[in-house]
Amino acid sequence: MNEPVSRGNCLGQYKWGNDCYGWNFVNSDSISIKQELMPPDTAEQLHYHQKATQFFFILKGTAIMTIDGEETLLKPLQGIAIKPLQKHCISNKGGADLEFILYSHPSTNGDRINCEG
Repeated sequence: MNEPVSRGNCLGQYKWGNDCYGWNFVNSDSISIKQELMPPDTAEQLHYHQKATQFFFILKGTAIMTIDGEETLLKPLQGIAIKPLQKHCISNKGGADLEFILYSHPSTNGDRINCEG
């Protein structure tokens, strides 16, 4: 029987960056679906993926998504796709927590290249 997933019923929880958190809902070689939370004034490191296409969908807060040097403001219930090889990062410059769903196809396991800087 298929069971609903949630933060309390997920494949695993993890911490990353500066007090950012994530929850794995689906994790296979072909697909990854996560929910992540970023407190105010946090950002991930600029990076890219050789194979994975990603889609970020904002649930709460506002995000600044930098893709190949161009910044895009994302509000709740907006999303944006990232193609393979596009250098990107997400940041929370707002005063409230940022929460979003992150879909990756295929999974980004072993497919993340951090950019220097």
